[in-house]
Amino acid sequence: MKSGDIAAQVVHDAQRLVGLEIALAKQEVKDLAMANAIAAGLVGFGGLLVALAVLVAVPSLVVVLVPWKWQAALAWVGAYLLLGVGLVLAGKSRFALKLPTKTFESLKENKEWALRQMKSTVK
Repeated sequence: MKSGDIAAQVVHDAQRLVGLEIALAKQEVKDLAMANAIAAGLVGFGGLLVALAVLVAVPSLVVVLVPWKWQAALAWVGAYLLLGVGLVLAGKSRFALKLPTKTFESLKENKEWALRQMKSTVK
């Protein structure tokens, strides 16, 4: 096989690898977007529950005027607050803003492979 044919094969393989790297990067970004969408949903729902707790607290002030009902109103407000804060914290902990590490590792390996292939064709 001629060195020109080998070089052409290396270029072809490198182009194919670039295409595969792009596909890998797209998949990683898609996975990250899905995880962040779920986390955003949890944060949004938790925020909604916190807002509901505040909305329940206002009528509860009226109930406070009736001595035997204020304990029930306080329990509902506390339950909504705890649930809402818990969901916000759970969603916040699930956010993952990072670079696609698999793609970068694969790119590094492919660069090393391409350099080895080019060196072997020069000999």
